[in-house]
Amino acid sequence: MSGFVEKPEPLQVPGLVHLHTGKVRELYRTEDGDLVMVASDRISAYDWVLPTEIPDKGRVLTQLSLWWFEQLADLAPNHVLSTELPAGAPADWAGRTLVCRSLEMVPVECVARGYLTGSGLAEYRETRTVCGLALPEGLEDGSELPAPIFTPATKAAVGDHDENVSYEEVARQAGAETAAELRQLTLAVYSRARDIARERGIILADTKFEFGFDGERLLLADEVLTPDSSRFWPAATWEPGRAQPSYDKQYVRDWLTSPASGWDRYSEQPPPALPQDVVEATRAKYTEAYELLTGTPWA
Repeated sequence: MSGFVEKPEPLQVPGLVHLHTGKVRELYRTEDGDLVMVASDRISAYDWVLPTEIPDKGRVLTQLSLWWFEQLADLAPNHVLSTELPAGAPADWAGRTLVCRSLEMVPVECVARGYLTGSGLAEYRETRTVCGLALPEGLEDGSELPAPIFTPATKAAVGDHDENVSYEEVARQAGAETAAELRQLTLAVYSRARDIARERGIILADTKFEFGFDGERLLLADEVLTPDSSRFWPAATWEPGRAQPSYDKQYVRDWLTSPASGWDRYSEQPPPALPQDVVEATRAKYTEAYELLTGTPWA
């Protein structure tokens, strides 16, 4: 069992139709047919959306995505139309809301990996492959790959795991032409972002993108290159052969699996509320990632 510990009731806003409650975002449709994405301060771990929020997290995700969309505009057009609040929206939506084109989404998580860790490392240890792609012997946790690789996954519902799939499966589901375009765009965007992050002392180990069609145009959608969708490591302390410190929710994961939480992640019991020190440390990691990447202090 997993999912929401306490599923929130979506706010009803005149002129907007609520479509979906995700792990982090609420999705609405305007009367003109555009989408409104509102990033909450919710945080998830181990397939649970936790009962404790991280202040400012949704704004960090939104503002960092906007910054990255600007850096990538020449490589991959995106779905953002406006950051203006819809009429009647609450003041709390400011800074966390995007008005976007409604796209026909491709049901694939487009994952790019430049370093070996996570589920890719687990598969490599068993088969010396990741998503069916053969890799050389001798790689360790945190090793840089000879070249970035495209390792797609299926999109999962809240509470379920994304499942890694082969490129051939993406081609079967989405068509050969779309699969080729997804791979090309994913690796191009990852490579650009990796180089930008490296200049700022951050390693972009891996990340995932979502794409959708606006007519025949494939657009970058949802969030992009945030601590929720990417692994960012400090370059100064990178050392293959061990788990790397990261700019994300590692504090949350570490506390949940520690004796202090009293929670067994393999049980069917929902995780407990987070203590204040874990909340503050996690917020600090998100804002630090924003500041290092953009060069702008978090207000």
